[in-house]
Amino acid sequence: MNQTLLIAGGGIGGMAAALACARAGTPVTLLEQAAEFAEVGAGIQLGPNAVRVLADWGLTDALEAVAAFPEQLRVRDAHSGGTLGELRLGQRAADTYGQPYATIHRADAHQMLLTAVQALGAGGHPVPELHLNERLYTLDESLGGVVARAESGLLCEGGALVGADGLWSVVRPHVMDGPARVHDSLAAAQEAPPRFSGHLAYRGMVSQSDLPAALRNRNVTAWLGPRLHVVHYPVCAGQKVNIVAVVHGQPSGNPTSWTHQAHSDDLMAALGPVHRDLQGMLDAVPQWRLWPLNDRPPMTGAYAQARGRVALLGDAAHPMRPYLAQGAAMALEDAWTLGQLLCSARSQPVTPWEGLFQRYAEVRWKRNARVQAHSARNGRIFHAEGLVRRGRDWAMALGGEWLLDNPWLYSGPPMPSVFHS
Repeated sequence: MNQTLLIAGGGIGGMAAALACARAGTPVTLLEQAAEFAEVGAGIQLGPNAVRVLADWGLTDALEAVAAFPEQLRVRDAHSGGTLGELRLGQRAADTYGQPYATIHRADAHQMLLTAVQALGAGGHPVPELHLNERLYTLDESLGGVVARAESGLLCEGGALVGADGLWSVVRPHVMDGPARVHDSLAAAQEAPPRFSGHLAYRGMVSQSDLPAALRNRNVTAWLGPRLHVVHYPVCAGQKVNIVAVVHGQPSGNPTSWTHQAHSDDLMAALGPVHRDLQGMLDAVPQWRLWPLNDRPPMTGAYAQARGRVALLGDAAHPMRPYLAQGAAMALEDAWTLGQLLCSARSQPVTPWEGLFQRYAEVRWKRNARVQAHSARNGRIFHAEGLVRRGRDWAMALGGEWLLDNPWLYSGPPMPSVFHS
């Protein structure tokens, strides 16, 4: 396939798609609305499934230079401090799944992908054409390809387009507004505006050196309490700690904003009294940002990920709550799958984009939907009260690593079968 692929969005998902598709020999033109390539936010967790994707792209050394590799996940009671459950990561994850469990700053992950994209020419691959300050305005599709026009007036033509433009995707309506689905109630539910979860995530970052010695560690710790939970883990090669505190509440200001300033006293009031170790971590954070958590219902069919010559990737297709730590991982898996299918298609005499995107959607939607559903379920479990909370704690004590591990997830992504047009 030698037709140019257009990509809307240059975040982690869009940059990963550019890398995967260019590695498969496909010319790529990417439009990013921001003035520079950067990531807003803080840390992300990358399970062995996501690390496997990065390794396949030859990024193991780059990942090891900027990521941390926790030895353990420890779940604690937010009030008593008692240990509810533990899962060995480190060497156990590498031995079990063939890849380790990593934690990384979003900016480091994005820069790693951008650097790999810019270096593609050295390997004989087409180097993607990257455009900044270009927000997609209109999209027209025909039998011959797609035409994308940016708000600036820039016109880009290609054989197909991938929307990797996030939760408030401009591309998504083009996929979801197909005439065959006008009266489909499931599709109508899918295409409702993103829903607010009722949860607010306070994000912060602190240097290990600024923490009391007793609180410094390089593992993942999750604190659970009624209507709240807090997660912290190392990033920046272990030099900093990313902290996310999630409480119940209502957003204020622009709901489409990724983050906005939040005050420490708002968070402390929402959390109430917590264990001294947790309080010490929270007190050390110099600045908090507030992130209202939005998502969509789990996908109900391949139609929600691609139609014709237009496909969706990452949050544009399947935004999810962060309670399984798989949002970035699913975007990476989406991109990897596209690359695999493009590699397979190169051996075909004629491969229409419509057929390739349909295969992509069929491969991805069920797994993405399962992760969406498990993420929402985890949020209910994390924030449980009363008898449900007691049952959760009992199950974690009894189930141990078996309950905390996710073999179905970490052994992925599934390899798509050989593409046939």
